[in-house]
Amino acid sequence: MLKSILDFFQQSLAPEGAKAESTERRLQLATAALMLEMSKVDGVVSEPELLAMRQALAEQFDLAEDAIGRLLDLADAEARDSAGDYAFTSLINKGYSPEEKVRVFEYMWRIAYADGHVDAHENHFMRKLADLLYISRADYAEAKRRAREG
Repeated sequence: MLKSILDFFQQSLAPEGAKAESTERRLQLATAALMLEMSKVDGVVSEPELLAMRQALAEQFDLAEDAIGRLLDLADAEARDSAGDYAFTSLINKGYSPEEKVRVFEYMWRIAYADGHVDAHENHFMRKLADLLYISRADYAEAKRRAREG
């Protein structure tokens, strides 16, 4: 709670340039938190899933390996403190264009497919995310196909 209050005041009182940077960092954190959840949803975090997640974050945000590690550590802590996915998907809905959301959604599918199969929990999580991110059925199917083939 104290962290949330501190973050609010820092963002509210920050100059405009700092606010834009803060928004980008929050988007990175929200995206990484959802990717982490995808890797954990089936109960087993495999090396291929971790690699797919790191590659997706590097592609999406042009981050170096050490920055990805720090981002994932922060995302893990934030996800543990979070009451659910809505806070993360809300940030993504506000900060990303529809095309960017579909690209992130495809990365999520890549993580799901990284270990060679998609289980029922992963499928359910992706359907839930599609609803929360307002991903159309056509975009859902196309992102899934590209991830499966990629």
